[in-house]
Amino acid sequence: MASLLEKTQTLIQANLHDMVDKALQKNSVAVMKQYIRDAEQNLDELEDAAATVGGEVKTLERKYKEYKQKADKTDRNIDALLMQGKTDLASAAQNELNSTRRLQEQYHEQWVRQQREYESLLNARLKLQAKLKTIRQEQKEMESLLRLAKSKEITVKAIKSIDDLVGMGDGDIARLSESIRSRLDKASAHSEMYASSLDSQMDDVLGKTEIDLQLEERKRRLGLAEAPTPAIQEEEQAEDAAAMDG
Repeated sequence: MASLLEKTQTLIQANLHDMVDKALQKNSVAVMKQYIRDAEQNLDELEDAAATVGGEVKTLERKYKEYKQKADKTDRNIDALLMQGKTDLASAAQNELNSTRRLQEQYHEQWVRQQREYESLLNARLKLQAKLKTIRQEQKEMESLLRLAKSKEITVKAIKSIDDLVGMGDGDIARLSESIRSRLDKASAHSEMYASSLDSQMDDVLGKTEIDLQLEERKRRLGLAEAPTPAIQEEEQAEDAAAMDG
C-alpha cells in the first residue's frame, strides 16, 4: 500500500513545468501523453486499492461493534451474577470480558488505522484526478500550439520562397525582358532588311524584263530582229489564234 501511495504521490507532485519543457525540447507532446498513461494506470490501481481498504474498514467496523456489543452484554451479566452471589460465574465472565475487550480494542485500532488509510487513498485519488484534468487540458493546449507552430513554419517557408523570388525580382526580370526585346528588335531588323532586299531584287528583275521587251520591239522596227525559229513561230501563231478567239 505504501508503494502505491508513494507512486501516486510522485505523480501528484510531478513538476508540470519541467515536463512541459521536456515536451517542448522534443517538439512533441509524447512526454505529456506518457505521464497521462502512467497517471491513469495509477489511478485505476488507486481506486482498486481504495475499494479494497474501504471494504476492510467496513469489516473491521462491524467486528469492532460486534465485540463491543458482546463485551457490554458480558459486563452487564457480571453485575447480575455478583448481585446474585455467583462469584465463580462472575469471575469466569470477567475473564471472558477481558478477552473480549482486548479483541474489541484491537479491532478498533485496526478500524481507525484503516479508516485513515482509506481517507488518504480517497484524498490521493481526488488530487490525482484533479492533476489528470489539468494535464489533459495542458496536453490539448500544447497540441494546439504545436499545430500552430507547424502552420507558422510552413507559412514562413512559403513567405521566404516568395521573398527569394522577389529577391531575384525586378532587376533580374527587367534584364531578362530587355534581352528578349533586344532579340525581337534584331530579328525585326533582319526581317526588314531581307524584305527590302527582296523588293529590290523584284524591281531589278521586273525592270530588266521591261527593258528587254522595249529593245526587242525596237529591233523589230529597225529590221534588226533575228528571224524566229519554227518553234517560236508556231508558239506565236498559237498565241495570236488564242487572242483572236478571245
